[in-house]
Amino acid sequence: MSSTHYEEIKKLGESIYENPELGYKEEHTKQAVIDYLKKYNPECTIQKFSTTGLRTTLGEGKPIHIAFLAELDAVYAPSHFRADSETGAAHNCGHYTQVAIALALYRQLVESKAYEQFDYTISFIFVPAEEYLDLAFRDELIQKGVISHYGGKPEAMKLGVFDDIDVSICVHAMGGEFSKRTIEIDCDLAGFLYKRYTFKGKSTHAGVDPFSSVNAYNMSTLFHTAISLGRQQLDEKEKVRLNPIVMESDMSTNVIPNQIKVGTDLRTLSTPYMQTVAKRLDAAAQGSALALQGEVEIDTQMGYLPFQQDRYLSSFVKAAYEEEEQIEDIWEDNSISAAGDIGDLSYMMPCIQIGYSGFTGTIHGDDFIDVDPEYIYDIFPKFLFQVLDKLNGKIDRSKLYKRSYEEYVQLVQSILEQKEEHGIEA
Repeated sequence: MSSTHYEEIKKLGESIYENPELGYKEEHTKQAVIDYLKKYNPECTIQKFSTTGLRTTLGEGKPIHIAFLAELDAVYAPSHFRADSETGAAHNCGHYTQVAIALALYRQLVESKAYEQFDYTISFIFVPAEEYLDLAFRDELIQKGVISHYGGKPEAMKLGVFDDIDVSICVHAMGGEFSKRTIEIDCDLAGFLYKRYTFKGKSTHAGVDPFSSVNAYNMSTLFHTAISLGRQQLDEKEKVRLNPIVMESDMSTNVIPNQIKVGTDLRTLSTPYMQTVAKRLDAAAQGSALALQGEVEIDTQMGYLPFQQDRYLSSFVKAAYEEEEQIEDIWEDNSISAAGDIGDLSYMMPCIQIGYSGFTGTIHGDDFIDVDPEYIYDIFPKFLFQVLDKLNGKIDRSKLYKRSYEEYVQLVQSILEQKEEHGIEA
């Protein structure tokens, strides 16, 4: 990349970093993408979807269709040192660099016309709302019929954005600091459910008549204790993560609380085990309420499906790495309890997410920022160009798979179904 192009794409990435936007609100970022695409390919056609999503295609009509994805949104992190003072949004997950990397790669393909020689079509898809947050706003959009899914990729799946795609490639910042320029392949992600438990009791005066009360706060405390004791029974290889918090309460020191809402993510590496742990959580909540003569309402929402990266596609990334002198190290075959809506997309088709270093601070933390812009905005996009070249003429269609959005919906519904097993209601 020439120094002019490098400075331009670095400035674009910094501009997105300095103007973070939450999901389905990424208007500044959307316009920055449109402006860049039109600058380097004035004749390009840009498809818009789900408020801020964008898709543009190079090399129409070839037998295989690859999507290169970038995520537009920021995290809600009001204590981050560069957070938006009004919205609390901050780019402490690295998505701002994804967008810049995708645009740098797009420019390389257009200027070199390399895509014309590829035996596959490639679409660049800029997806909103990967982060699972700001749910009250997204509930409003759902009620108005603007969207149907909290996550941007499932929403795009519903809209048919991926119907003609055979393979999807995404990239993502690696958390932590690295002494060497590093990539990561085959890092599997957890899936999660979003569980809410509303404990209900009976209010009385805490001083005069606590004897006839039913204390909802005590039920929630017993529930937290049951979860803690039950962790011993959880399978370590599933990387189960729970983070129960009190979401809503209206407590006063002189009134016994009659309602407490507890919420938690439930993260596991496999869908069946997710269902198993969900049954245990529900049983703990029901038992805690019953033990203290109260009641509990249980609400379960699907978060994202687990993501197992496609090892066949990753082999092309590994082959490109072995010929790349400027990237010094590679991480392989890890699994973490972070989740992403690429897990949902991977149910429909083979997907990979290539990690890249170049950051300092804690991912999703208050101090996260890039420290190696040359690697992120110059060397890494050139490497991705080599990955695309490795794929040219080599993709074995028999090793790919395709499922429909309707099949995805059926799977999610089956996960959320309430069943009676061994006396435990899920």
